[in-house]
Amino acid sequence: MDYSAKRITPEAAVKLVKSGDVIVTGLGGAEGRLFLQALHTVADLVNKVTVTNCLPMSDAAFMGETYKNSFFVDGWFYSPTLRKAHKNGNISFIPNHLHLAGIKRLAHKHTNIYVGSASMPDNHGYVSLSLSNTYEKRVIEEADLVILEINPNMPYTLGDVELPLSDVDYVIEADYPAPVLPEGEVNEKDQKIGQFIADFIKDGDCIQLGIGGIPNAVAAALVHKKDLGVHTEMLTTGLMRLAKLGVITGKYKQQHRGKMVCTFALGTQELYDFIDKNPAVAVLDGAYVNDPHTIGLNDNQISINTTLEIDLTGQCCSESIGSVQFSGTGGQADTAIGAQNSKNGKSFIALYSTAMVRNPITGEKEETSKIVPQLKPGAAVTLSRNDVDLVVTEYGVAALRGTNIHERVERLIAIAHPKFRDELWAEAKELGIIIR
Repeated sequence: MDYSAKRITPEAAVKLVKSGDVIVTGLGGAEGRLFLQALHTVADLVNKVTVTNCLPMSDAAFMGETYKNSFFVDGWFYSPTLRKAHKNGNISFIPNHLHLAGIKRLAHKHTNIYVGSASMPDNHGYVSLSLSNTYEKRVIEEADLVILEINPNMPYTLGDVELPLSDVDYVIEADYPAPVLPEGEVNEKDQKIGQFIADFIKDGDCIQLGIGGIPNAVAAALVHKKDLGVHTEMLTTGLMRLAKLGVITGKYKQQHRGKMVCTFALGTQELYDFIDKNPAVAVLDGAYVNDPHTIGLNDNQISINTTLEIDLTGQCCSESIGSVQFSGTGGQADTAIGAQNSKNGKSFIALYSTAMVRNPITGEKEETSKIVPQLKPGAAVTLSRNDVDLVVTEYGVAALRGTNIHERVERLIAIAHPKFRDELWAEAKELGIIIR
């Protein structure tokens, strides 16, 4: 495919940006890295430019305090890059459920420029948006200008993620490696939690997993299961390994039978090699994949997510530490509610019973309970208590579906760390959460 007429350098591409423009880039590994790394070079030429991103994987100078009069960043999901830059005063979080992130954003702001990564074109003149179709294709359809960084290191994924080069205005030739997300190490707590969850999963169930030690431990505990299906927001290295072992076949799914359905992929190079031109993997529109109605169409759907803190009534804060944004809602509510829409579906929220937290007075780290009478002041409620099903710590499983507040207090304290249980009972009574 001859795309020579569309070639542009990153330095020339950023000169297309005008004051007041809204730029959207892809999620995670789908971001337009070369464009964003050159964006600060036009800071003296523009002002009030908004860049909207989600789980950015690379650091870029334009987010620095030096350039805050020129560029403002709106993030759908914070990564370490955004957490670090937040103090500069030109970063803000967009509250969202991931399946509606693109739709609601487009209703609020028109996109002037979309920039993202893509595979090399095939013989028919199509590229794949590769690692994400969470909102990218929807934004591309609305954007005034589309710039893609085509890269031989990006896998050519299939599903609804292909795009003809005729729909692309400019092409930047890139050769950086696809960003790798290292596998989190699995500790003893992870293993216990992973086994508790795996015991609930039956042969033929359809699963959704996230990232981190706990999801990795769940995946490791599923190696003896048979004919699992996948309908997940994020395709992970752990899920890929289960597929390679023959554990995942998707033969009993009601929707997309035989396909591993996701809206984005992030993990190791082995994962990227696996999804390249693999017809068993379907990367589909996030507004469809993460819609709780869609999720519920597969029977026996299992959702597995993690949280930072849960109160004794079941409210989960999974994205902030007090009022300070840490990550994002992402697809937690989407998948938790969707799994409970499913016939025989189950939703798990997992967390360690304790965390080491620095005492603001002494400066020393102290062990504190992550099951608390009340969430920290300002904490975001990521998953409402109405939507919590099964809560898991290394001490067991609390089944909250259909329970009253008193039952919730009893069951959550039973899976709290033993050293905090008496204190939690006393505080629950003092605050009037229970009367007894």
